[in-house]
Amino acid sequence: MRYSMPDGRRQTSGQLVTTIYALSSGRPPAGIAVIRISGNRAMDSLAVLTRKPLPAPRSLIRRWLIDADGSPLDDAMVVAFPGPASATGEDMVELHLHGGRAVIAAVLGALAALPGLELAKPGAFTRRAFDNGKLDLSQVEGLADLIDAETDLQRRQALDHAQGFLRGRVGAWRATLIETRADLEASLDFADEDDVPAAITPAGRKRLAALLDDLDAAMIDAGRGEQIRDGLTVAITGPVNAGKSSLVNAIARRDVAIVSEHAGTTRDVLEVRLDLSGVAVTLLDTAGLRPTSDPVEAEGVRRAITRADAADLVIVMGEASGRAGDLRVIGKSDLLGRCAGWDDDILYLSTVTRDGIDLLLDRLTSWAADKVVRSEPALITRERHREAITGARFELRSALSITDAVLAAEHLRLASSLLDTVIDQVTTDDVLDAIFSRFCLGK
Repeated sequence: MRYSMPDGRRQTSGQLVTTIYALSSGRPPAGIAVIRISGNRAMDSLAVLTRKPLPAPRSLIRRWLIDADGSPLDDAMVVAFPGPASATGEDMVELHLHGGRAVIAAVLGALAALPGLELAKPGAFTRRAFDNGKLDLSQVEGLADLIDAETDLQRRQALDHAQGFLRGRVGAWRATLIETRADLEASLDFADEDDVPAAITPAGRKRLAALLDDLDAAMIDAGRGEQIRDGLTVAITGPVNAGKSSLVNAIARRDVAIVSEHAGTTRDVLEVRLDLSGVAVTLLDTAGLRPTSDPVEAEGVRRAITRADAADLVIVMGEASGRAGDLRVIGKSDLLGRCAGWDDDILYLSTVTRDGIDLLLDRLTSWAADKVVRSEPALITRERHREAITGARFELRSALSITDAVLAAEHLRLASSLLDTVIDQVTTDDVLDAIFSRFCLGK
Protein backbone atom coordinates (compact mmCIF):
# COMPACT_ATOMS: atom_id res chain seq x y z
CA MET A 1 0.00 0.00 0.00
CA ARG A 2 1.23 3.49 -0.86
CA TYR A 3 0.14 6.71 0.80
CA SER A 4 0.97 10.41 0.64
CA MET A 5 2.75 12.02 3.56
CA PRO A 6 1.80 15.52 4.75
CA ASP A 7 4.79 17.12 3.00
CA GLY A 8 4.00 15.45 -0.32
CA ARG A 9 6.35 12.50 0.09
CA ARG A 10 5.17 9.01 -0.78
CA GLN A 11 6.20 5.97 1.18
CA THR A 12 5.44 2.29 1.19
CA SER A 13 3.86 1.18 4.44
CA GLY A 14 5.97 -1.21 6.47
CA GLN A 15 9.06 -0.63 4.30
CA LEU A 16 12.35 -0.24 6.17
CA VAL A 17 14.28 2.62 4.52
CA THR A 18 18.00 1.85 4.53
CA THR A 19 20.94 3.90 3.33
CA ILE A 20 22.02 2.95 -0.17
CA TYR A 21 25.19 3.49 -2.16
CA ALA A 22 26.38 2.75 -5.70
CA LEU A 23 28.74 3.81 -8.44
CA SER A 24 26.78 6.38 -10.46
CA SER A 25 29.31 7.18 -13.18
CA GLY A 26 30.21 5.06 -16.18
CA ARG A 27 32.14 1.82 -16.35
CA PRO A 28 35.76 2.19 -15.17
CA PRO A 29 38.45 3.05 -15.89
CA ALA A 30 37.63 6.73 -16.26
CA GLY A 31 39.10 10.07 -15.32
CA ILE A 32 36.57 10.56 -12.51
CA ALA A 33 34.23 8.12 -10.80
CA VAL A 34 31.22 9.24 -8.74
CA ILE A 35 29.79 7.17 -5.89
CA ARG A 36 26.45 8.29 -4.43
CA ILE A 37 25.15 7.58 -0.92
CA SER A 38 21.56 8.34 0.08
CA GLY A 39 19.73 7.84 3.38
CA ASN A 40 19.84 8.74 7.03
CA ARG A 41 23.37 7.33 7.46
CA ALA A 42 24.85 9.16 4.48
CA MET A 43 26.40 11.96 6.53
CA ASP A 44 27.75 9.54 9.15
CA SER A 45 29.34 7.52 6.34
CA LEU A 46 31.11 10.59 5.01
CA ALA A 47 32.37 11.49 8.48
CA VAL A 48 33.71 7.95 8.99
CA LEU A 49 35.44 7.84 5.60
CA THR A 50 37.08 11.27 5.95
CA ARG A 51 37.71 11.34 9.73
CA LYS A 52 36.88 15.05 9.55
CA PRO A 53 33.87 17.30 10.26
CA LEU A 54 31.25 17.45 7.53
CA PRO A 55 31.84 20.07 4.83
CA ALA A 56 29.41 22.93 4.30
CA PRO A 57 26.28 21.79 2.42
CA ARG A 58 26.58 21.64 -1.37
CA SER A 59 30.28 22.63 -1.28
CA LEU A 60 32.70 20.42 -3.18
CA ILE A 61 35.78 19.98 -1.00
CA ARG A 62 38.96 17.89 -1.12
CA ARG A 63 39.25 15.09 1.43
CA TRP A 64 41.30 11.94 1.93
CA LEU A 65 39.11 8.84 2.18
CA ILE A 66 40.35 6.38 4.80
CA ASP A 67 39.37 2.77 5.49
CA ALA A 68 38.57 1.17 8.85
CA ASP A 69 42.26 0.34 9.43
CA GLY A 70 43.32 3.94 8.86
CA SER A 71 44.84 3.27 5.43
CA PRO A 72 44.24 5.88 2.71
CA LEU A 73 41.84 4.86 -0.06
CA ASP A 74 41.94 7.90 -2.33
CA ASP A 75 42.49 11.65 -2.50
CA ALA A 76 38.96 12.65 -3.48
CA MET A 77 36.47 15.48 -3.74
CA VAL A 78 33.33 15.13 -1.62
CA VAL A 79 30.03 17.01 -1.40
CA ALA A 80 27.11 16.69 1.03
CA PHE A 81 23.47 17.45 0.21
CA PRO A 82 21.34 17.54 3.37
CA GLY A 83 17.76 16.44 2.78
CA PRO A 84 15.18 17.34 1.76
CA ALA A 85 17.11 19.72 -0.54
CA SER A 86 18.74 16.89 -2.48
CA ALA A 87 18.06 14.84 -5.59
CA THR A 88 16.48 12.03 -3.58
CA GLY A 89 14.89 14.15 -0.86
CA GLU A 90 17.11 12.42 1.72
CA ASP A 91 20.56 13.20 3.08
CA MET A 92 22.86 12.46 0.16
CA VAL A 93 26.62 12.37 -0.38
CA GLU A 94 28.72 12.19 -3.51
CA LEU A 95 32.31 10.95 -3.57
CA HIS A 96 34.28 12.06 -6.64
CA LEU A 97 37.17 9.62 -6.97
CA HIS A 98 39.97 8.81 -9.35
CA GLY A 99 38.28 6.47 -11.79
CA GLY A 100 40.48 3.38 -11.58
CA ARG A 101 38.92 -0.02 -10.93
CA ALA A 102 40.99 -0.66 -7.80
CA VAL A 103 40.12 2.74 -6.30
CA ILE A 104 36.41 2.23 -6.90
CA ALA A 105 36.47 -1.31 -5.54
CA ALA A 106 38.30 -0.21 -2.39
CA VAL A 107 35.85 2.61 -1.62
CA LEU A 108 32.82 0.43 -2.35
CA GLY A 109 34.31 -2.20 -0.04
CA ALA A 110 34.75 0.36 2.73
CA LEU A 111 31.12 1.43 2.37
CA ALA A 112 29.93 -2.19 2.43
CA ALA A 113 31.63 -2.62 5.81
CA LEU A 114 29.70 0.24 7.39
CA PRO A 115 26.55 -0.67 9.38
CA GLY A 116 23.17 0.16 7.87
CA LEU A 117 24.40 0.55 4.27
CA GLU A 118 23.50 -1.64 1.33
CA LEU A 119 24.33 -1.61 -2.36
CA ALA A 120 21.59 0.10 -4.34
CA LYS A 121 19.53 -1.77 -6.91
CA PRO A 122 18.99 -0.31 -10.39
CA GLY A 123 16.76 2.76 -10.18
CA ALA A 124 16.90 2.93 -6.37
CA PHE A 125 17.98 6.59 -6.19
CA THR A 126 15.31 7.69 -8.65
CA ARG A 127 12.72 5.59 -6.81
CA ARG A 128 13.53 7.50 -3.63
CA ALA A 129 13.23 10.80 -5.48
CA PHE A 130 9.74 9.69 -6.54
CA ASP A 131 8.81 8.44 -3.07
CA ASN A 132 9.90 11.76 -1.57
CA GLY A 133 7.95 13.88 -4.06
CA LYS A 134 10.94 15.15 -6.02
CA LEU A 135 9.73 13.65 -9.29
CA ASP A 136 6.39 12.44 -10.59
CA LEU A 137 6.06 9.33 -12.75
CA SER A 138 6.06 11.21 -16.04
CA GLN A 139 9.32 12.91 -15.04
CA VAL A 140 10.80 9.58 -13.96
CA GLU A 141 9.94 8.10 -17.36
CA GLY A 142 11.39 11.15 -19.09
CA LEU A 143 14.60 10.73 -17.10
CA ALA A 144 14.81 7.06 -18.10
CA ASP A 145 14.33 8.04 -21.75
CA LEU A 146 16.99 10.73 -21.42
CA ILE A 147 19.50 8.14 -20.27
CA ASP A 148 18.55 5.84 -23.15
CA ALA A 149 18.40 8.58 -25.81
CA GLU A 150 20.44 7.79 -28.94
CA THR A 151 19.44 10.74 -31.12
CA ASP A 152 18.93 14.45 -30.64
CA LEU A 153 15.17 14.22 -31.16
CA GLN A 154 14.92 11.52 -28.50
CA ARG A 155 17.03 13.67 -26.18
CA ARG A 156 14.83 16.73 -26.65
CA GLN A 157 11.60 14.81 -26.14
CA ALA A 158 12.95 13.07 -23.04
CA LEU A 159 14.24 16.36 -21.61
CA ASP A 160 10.83 17.98 -22.08
CA HIS A 161 9.18 15.17 -20.11
CA ALA A 162 11.89 15.07 -17.45
CA GLN A 163 11.31 18.79 -16.89
CA GLY A 164 7.56 18.32 -16.45
CA PHE A 165 5.99 18.92 -19.88
CA LEU A 166 3.42 16.14 -19.51
CA ARG A 167 2.96 16.95 -15.83
CA GLY A 168 2.00 20.53 -16.68
CA ARG A 169 -0.52 19.53 -19.31
CA VAL A 170 -2.13 16.83 -17.17
CA GLY A 171 -2.21 19.27 -14.25
CA ALA A 172 -4.24 21.69 -16.36
CA TRP A 173 -6.64 18.91 -17.36
CA ARG A 174 -7.07 17.89 -13.73
CA ALA A 175 -7.78 21.50 -12.74
CA THR A 176 -10.61 21.65 -15.27
CA LEU A 177 -12.08 18.44 -13.92
CA ILE A 178 -11.74 19.57 -10.31
CA GLU A 179 -13.52 22.85 -11.04
CA THR A 180 -16.38 21.11 -12.82
CA ARG A 181 -16.66 18.41 -10.16
CA ALA A 182 -16.73 21.04 -7.41
CA ASP A 183 -19.66 22.84 -9.07
CA LEU A 184 -21.53 19.61 -9.66
CA GLU A 185 -20.96 18.17 -6.20
CA ALA A 186 -21.92 21.47 -4.58
CA SER A 187 -25.26 21.31 -6.38
CA LEU A 188 -25.72 17.81 -4.97
CA ASP A 189 -24.79 18.85 -1.43
CA PHE A 190 -27.14 21.80 -1.29
CA ALA A 191 -30.10 20.38 -3.20
CA ASP A 192 -33.41 19.93 -1.39
CA GLU A 193 -34.37 16.35 -0.66
CA ASP A 194 -37.27 16.46 -3.12
CA ASP A 195 -35.28 18.19 -5.86
CA VAL A 196 -33.43 16.39 -8.59
CA PRO A 197 -30.29 18.48 -9.11
CA ALA A 198 -29.40 19.47 -12.60
CA ALA A 199 -26.49 17.68 -14.20
CA ILE A 200 -23.44 19.54 -15.51
CA THR A 201 -24.03 23.28 -16.01
CA PRO A 202 -23.63 24.87 -19.47
CA ALA A 203 -20.37 26.45 -18.32
CA GLY A 204 -19.17 23.08 -17.07
CA ARG A 205 -20.14 21.41 -20.34
CA LYS A 206 -18.16 24.02 -22.25
CA ARG A 207 -15.08 23.36 -20.09
CA LEU A 208 -15.40 19.59 -20.48
CA ALA A 209 -15.93 19.84 -24.24
CA ALA A 210 -12.70 21.84 -24.55
CA LEU A 211 -10.93 19.30 -22.35
CA LEU A 212 -12.23 16.45 -24.48
CA ASP A 213 -10.91 18.21 -27.59
CA ASP A 214 -7.47 18.40 -25.92
CA LEU A 215 -7.53 14.71 -25.03
CA ASP A 216 -8.64 13.78 -28.55
CA ALA A 217 -5.79 15.80 -30.04
CA ALA A 218 -3.32 14.13 -27.69
CA MET A 219 -4.55 10.70 -28.78
CA ILE A 220 -4.34 11.58 -32.47
CA ASP A 221 -0.68 12.48 -31.89
CA ALA A 222 -0.06 9.54 -29.53
CA GLY A 223 1.87 7.36 -31.95
CA ARG A 224 4.43 10.07 -32.67
CA GLY A 225 5.81 10.18 -29.15
CA GLU A 226 6.26 6.41 -29.06
CA GLN A 227 7.85 6.46 -32.51
CA ILE A 228 10.36 9.09 -31.39
CA ARG A 229 11.20 7.12 -28.26
CA ASP A 230 11.34 3.66 -29.87
CA GLY A 231 12.42 4.76 -33.37
CA LEU A 232 10.93 4.15 -36.79
CA THR A 233 11.41 0.85 -38.63
CA VAL A 234 12.40 0.44 -42.28
CA ALA A 235 12.40 -3.08 -43.74
CA ILE A 236 14.31 -3.99 -46.89
CA THR A 237 12.61 -6.81 -48.79
CA GLY A 238 12.79 -8.39 -52.19
CA PRO A 239 13.82 -11.57 -53.98
CA VAL A 240 17.10 -13.37 -53.33
CA ASN A 241 20.28 -11.74 -54.66
CA ALA A 242 18.54 -8.40 -55.16
CA GLY A 243 21.29 -6.63 -53.20
CA LYS A 244 19.47 -6.13 -49.88
CA SER A 245 22.46 -6.94 -47.66
CA SER A 246 24.77 -4.87 -49.83
CA LEU A 247 22.42 -1.93 -49.46
CA VAL A 248 22.35 -2.33 -45.66
CA ASN A 249 26.15 -2.33 -45.58
CA ALA A 250 26.30 0.73 -47.83
CA ILE A 251 23.87 2.69 -45.66
CA ALA A 252 25.58 1.62 -42.42
CA ARG A 253 29.04 2.23 -43.94
CA ARG A 254 30.33 -1.02 -42.45
CA ASP A 255 29.99 -4.74 -43.08
CA VAL A 256 27.07 -5.66 -40.86
CA ALA A 257 25.50 -8.18 -43.21
CA ILE A 258 27.06 -11.13 -45.04
CA VAL A 259 27.11 -10.56 -48.79
CA SER A 260 27.38 -13.59 -51.05
CA GLU A 261 26.52 -14.55 -54.60
CA HIS A 262 24.85 -17.67 -53.22
CA ALA A 263 21.10 -17.31 -52.81
CA GLY A 264 19.53 -17.57 -49.37
CA THR A 265 22.52 -16.26 -47.40
CA THR A 266 20.34 -14.14 -45.12
CA ARG A 267 18.25 -16.43 -42.92
CA ASP A 268 17.18 -14.15 -40.08
CA VAL A 269 16.28 -10.48 -39.70
CA LEU A 270 19.34 -8.28 -39.15
CA GLU A 271 18.84 -4.92 -37.43
CA VAL A 272 20.94 -1.78 -37.89
CA ARG A 273 20.29 1.41 -35.92
CA LEU A 274 20.52 4.71 -37.79
CA ASP A 275 20.36 8.36 -36.77
CA LEU A 276 18.68 10.29 -39.58
CA SER A 277 19.04 13.95 -38.60
CA GLY A 278 17.94 13.23 -35.05
CA VAL A 279 15.32 10.57 -35.79
CA ALA A 280 16.13 7.03 -34.67
CA VAL A 281 15.52 4.44 -37.39
CA THR A 282 16.01 0.69 -37.29
CA LEU A 283 16.92 -0.73 -40.70
CA LEU A 284 15.95 -4.38 -41.21
CA ASP A 285 17.78 -6.67 -43.62
CA THR A 286 15.45 -9.59 -44.33
CA ALA A 287 15.67 -12.95 -46.03
CA GLY A 288 15.12 -13.09 -49.78
CA LEU A 289 11.54 -13.88 -50.72
CA ARG A 290 11.18 -17.12 -52.66
CA PRO A 291 9.54 -20.54 -52.33
CA THR A 292 11.87 -22.96 -50.55
CA SER A 293 11.83 -26.44 -49.07
CA ASP A 294 14.61 -25.57 -46.63
CA PRO A 295 12.84 -25.21 -43.25
CA VAL A 296 15.43 -22.73 -41.91
CA GLU A 297 15.19 -20.50 -44.97
CA ALA A 298 11.40 -20.83 -44.94
CA GLU A 299 11.34 -19.54 -41.37
CA GLY A 300 13.53 -16.62 -42.48
CA VAL A 301 11.06 -15.80 -45.27
CA ARG A 302 8.16 -15.96 -42.80
CA ARG A 303 9.95 -13.60 -40.44
CA ALA A 304 10.79 -11.26 -43.31
CA ILE A 305 7.13 -10.98 -44.28
CA THR A 306 6.03 -10.48 -40.67
CA ARG A 307 8.56 -7.74 -39.96
CA ALA A 308 7.83 -5.99 -43.26
CA ASP A 309 4.11 -5.96 -42.49
CA ALA A 310 4.82 -4.25 -39.14
CA ALA A 311 7.42 -1.78 -40.48
CA ASP A 312 6.76 1.94 -40.87
CA LEU A 313 8.29 1.85 -44.36
CA VAL A 314 9.27 -0.94 -46.73
CA ILE A 315 12.07 -0.65 -49.31
CA VAL A 316 11.40 -3.18 -52.08
CA MET A 317 14.58 -4.19 -53.90
CA GLY A 318 14.76 -5.53 -57.42
CA GLU A 319 12.01 -5.89 -59.98
CA ALA A 320 9.40 -7.04 -57.44
CA SER A 321 6.36 -4.80 -57.26
CA GLY A 322 5.58 -3.15 -53.96
CA ARG A 323 2.51 -1.95 -52.17
CA ALA A 324 1.24 1.61 -52.13
CA GLY A 325 3.61 3.67 -50.01
CA ASP A 326 6.57 1.30 -50.43
CA LEU A 327 9.87 2.69 -51.69
CA ARG A 328 11.17 0.85 -54.76
CA VAL A 329 14.92 0.55 -55.30
CA ILE A 330 16.91 -1.26 -57.97
CA GLY A 331 20.57 -1.85 -57.18
CA LYS A 332 23.57 -2.66 -59.37
CA SER A 333 22.94 0.34 -61.62
CA ASP A 334 26.61 0.19 -62.60
CA LEU A 335 26.08 -3.29 -64.06
CA LEU A 336 22.84 -2.27 -65.73
CA GLY A 337 24.50 0.59 -67.57
CA ARG A 338 22.15 3.10 -65.97
CA CYS A 339 22.88 6.36 -64.24
CA ALA A 340 21.97 6.46 -60.57
CA GLY A 341 18.89 8.50 -59.77
CA TRP A 342 15.12 8.54 -59.62
CA ASP A 343 13.11 7.33 -62.61
CA ASP A 344 9.32 7.13 -62.33
CA ASP A 345 9.43 6.76 -58.51
CA ILE A 346 12.08 4.03 -58.72
CA LEU A 347 15.56 4.76 -57.41
CA TYR A 348 18.46 3.22 -59.28
CA LEU A 349 21.69 3.01 -57.30
CA SER A 350 24.97 1.15 -56.96
CA THR A 351 26.29 -0.12 -53.64
CA VAL A 352 29.72 -0.61 -55.24
CA THR A 353 30.24 2.95 -56.45
CA ARG A 354 27.81 4.40 -53.84
CA ASP A 355 26.09 6.37 -56.58
CA GLY A 356 22.51 7.01 -55.46
CA ILE A 357 23.05 6.09 -51.79
CA ASP A 358 22.91 9.74 -50.71
CA LEU A 359 19.68 10.16 -52.70
CA LEU A 360 18.16 7.27 -50.77
CA LEU A 361 19.35 8.66 -47.43
CA ASP A 362 17.91 12.08 -48.31
CA ARG A 363 14.53 10.48 -49.07
CA LEU A 364 14.59 8.43 -45.86
CA THR A 365 15.57 11.48 -43.81
CA SER A 366 12.73 13.56 -45.27
CA TRP A 367 10.27 10.71 -44.72
CA ALA A 368 11.36 10.29 -41.08
CA ALA A 369 11.14 14.01 -40.37
CA ASP A 370 7.65 14.25 -41.94
CA LYS A 371 6.61 11.29 -39.82
CA VAL A 372 7.56 12.54 -36.36
CA VAL A 373 9.05 16.06 -36.27
CA ARG A 374 6.68 18.80 -35.10
CA SER A 375 7.14 22.14 -33.37
CA GLU A 376 5.12 20.92 -30.36
CA PRO A 377 6.59 18.09 -28.25
CA ALA A 378 4.63 14.85 -28.17
CA LEU A 379 2.61 14.36 -24.99
CA ILE A 380 2.07 10.61 -25.01
CA THR A 381 5.22 8.49 -25.12
CA ARG A 382 4.05 5.21 -23.59
CA GLU A 383 1.22 2.71 -23.77
CA ARG A 384 0.53 3.45 -20.10
CA HIS A 385 -0.24 7.08 -20.93
CA ARG A 386 -2.37 6.04 -23.89
CA GLU A 387 -4.53 3.66 -21.82
CA ALA A 388 -5.10 6.22 -19.05
CA ILE A 389 -6.10 9.02 -21.43
CA THR A 390 -8.31 6.66 -23.46
CA GLY A 391 -10.13 5.75 -20.26
CA ALA A 392 -10.47 9.40 -19.23
CA ARG A 393 -11.99 10.26 -22.61
CA PHE A 394 -14.55 7.49 -22.19
CA GLU A 395 -15.53 8.75 -18.73
CA LEU A 396 -15.82 12.34 -19.96
CA ARG A 397 -18.08 11.33 -22.83
CA SER A 398 -20.18 9.30 -20.43
CA ALA A 399 -20.51 12.28 -18.07
CA LEU A 400 -21.60 14.56 -20.91
CA SER A 401 -24.15 12.07 -22.27
CA ILE A 402 -26.29 11.67 -19.13
CA THR A 403 -28.55 13.95 -17.10
CA ASP A 404 -28.24 12.17 -13.77
CA ALA A 405 -26.02 14.42 -11.65
CA VAL A 406 -24.88 11.65 -9.32
CA LEU A 407 -23.73 9.41 -12.17
CA ALA A 408 -22.11 12.36 -13.98
CA ALA A 409 -20.13 13.20 -10.84
CA GLU A 410 -18.94 9.59 -10.60
CA HIS A 411 -17.79 9.58 -14.23
CA LEU A 412 -15.85 12.80 -13.62
CA ARG A 413 -14.25 11.29 -10.51
CA LEU A 414 -13.14 8.26 -12.52
CA ALA A 415 -11.74 10.51 -15.25
CA SER A 416 -9.73 12.40 -12.62
CA SER A 417 -8.40 9.16 -11.16
CA LEU A 418 -7.26 7.94 -14.56
CA LEU A 419 -5.40 11.17 -15.27
CA ASP A 420 -3.82 10.91 -11.82
CA THR A 421 -2.19 7.62 -12.83
CA VAL A 422 -0.30 9.34 -15.67
CA ILE A 423 1.80 11.44 -13.33
CA ASP A 424 1.40 10.23 -9.79
CA GLN A 425 -1.19 7.94 -8.26
CA VAL A 426 -0.03 4.50 -9.36
CA THR A 427 -0.91 2.02 -6.63
CA THR A 428 0.38 -1.17 -8.21
CA ASP A 429 3.93 -1.97 -7.13
CA ASP A 430 4.41 -4.15 -10.23
CA VAL A 431 3.97 -1.07 -12.42
CA LEU A 432 6.42 0.94 -10.33
CA ASP A 433 8.95 -1.90 -10.29
CA ALA A 434 8.76 -2.13 -14.09
CA ILE A 435 9.36 1.60 -14.46
CA PHE A 436 12.33 1.84 -12.10
CA SER A 437 13.97 -1.42 -13.19
CA ARG A 438 14.82 0.21 -16.53
CA PHE A 439 17.37 2.46 -14.84
CA CYS A 440 21.02 1.60 -14.59
CA LEU A 441 22.76 0.91 -11.30
CA GLY A 442 23.47 4.10 -9.41
CA LYS A 443 20.64 6.16 -10.90
